[in-house]
Amino acid sequence: MSSPTPDALLGPADVRELAAALGVRPTKQRGQNFVIDANTVRRIVRTADVRPEDVVVEVGPGLGSLTLALLEVAGHVTAVEIDGVLAAALPATVAARMPGRADRFALVHSDALHVTELPGPAPTALVANLPYNVAVPVLLHMLDTFPSIERTLVMVQSEVADRLSAAPGSKVYGVPSVKAAWYADVKRAGAIGRNVFWPAPNVDSGLVSLVRRTEPVKTTATKDEVFAVVDAAFAQRRKTLRAALAGWAGSAAAAEAALVAAGVSPQARGEALTVQEFARIAEHAPIAEHKEPGNQ
Repeated sequence: MSSPTPDALLGPADVRELAAALGVRPTKQRGQNFVIDANTVRRIVRTADVRPEDVVVEVGPGLGSLTLALLEVAGHVTAVEIDGVLAAALPATVAARMPGRADRFALVHSDALHVTELPGPAPTALVANLPYNVAVPVLLHMLDTFPSIERTLVMVQSEVADRLSAAPGSKVYGVPSVKAAWYADVKRAGAIGRNVFWPAPNVDSGLVSLVRRTEPVKTTATKDEVFAVVDAAFAQRRKTLRAALAGWAGSAAAAEAALVAAGVSPQARGEALTVQEFARIAEHAPIAEHKEPGNQ
């Protein structure tokens, strides 16, 4: 196995030089903040527990800071990049800085929200500095689309990290918390300062670790049916579930009947429920909820 050169990773000057050569300015529209600190990307790779046998998918590689750190360790890295200029440049950066490992790298020029397949072997890990504005939808889409992903470590806005990893009863527990818990055991895995980015964001960042559940949520309801209950419960989070689920069930009385059948108090609020309890409610959805095809 060829070893990467000591200076293979990107430092602040490298990032700015690459950006200038490409005529790239990070855009708020795409939530771009490039990591300029080699120690930070190596820390992310360590925290993600990336192994030599791993096939890692990275979303939003940008100029390649984290990509190169992943290639130091992983067996293969596939990067998904929506920006055409960045996507065109990244393979050349990898080839120039890690020529002995370029054959382990693949690039997909696409919006990660629309990716349904990846080249090469199935991914075993997802490691990414996710654009703040689409972090949760991208994360959930990737976990849903690629069940082979066992371990995930994402860097997101600190507030989003708190929401993703929140437990029932927390003030920030909500839709992202429950939906992430459908797929994985979720926990906060550290904080990242602002000065490791260019440009420096005006918010702090956090790391979130997700280890896919060895046993899926036990339920006869489908994921979409469970998520419909979750969405309804938190759309009016200050209301009791009897009131919040009235639209979903067809009436407050029907919602109460479903809740009682599921063993959940109609006076409870969504923020108190586990993903398993949401699944039980979905199992007791009123029959009218299951419409025949063509009658929707």
